[in-house]
Amino acid sequence: QAKYLAQIILVGAQVVGRAFMRALRQEFAASRAAADARGRSERPQSAAASRIIGISLQEAQQILNVSSLNPQEIQKNYDHLFKVNDKSVGGSFYLQSKGVRAKERLDEELRIQAKGDKEKERKAET
Repeated sequence: QAKYLAQIILVGAQVVGRAFMRALRQEFAASRAAADARGRSERPQSAAASRIIGISLQEAQQILNVSSLNPQEIQKNYDHLFKVNDKSVGGSFYLQSKGVRAKERLDEELRIQAKGDKEKERKAET
């Protein structure tokens, strides 16, 4: 009887293991498809900036509560978020660092756009 019990346990473990591996493969495929879709929606330089900084453009805009890439609005909201979350007034260093990352990402996007505009001007002149 112990032999049969061991066989049942072994077969059960194999079935569960296969199901787990199948689910894992499906999850990886879905994750890869989502990452590819995000990459296609952004320009190559912008997608690279998202990967390097670790925050997408949309997430950075949500953190700093800005709808457009207006440098004055970004700076104003960043200053407010940083001041409100200052440790001396009981704020959170974590939230401050999220604000810093978001501002870095938005600044990088502004730089990418400015570079693209300069290239367009240069091409228009020739």
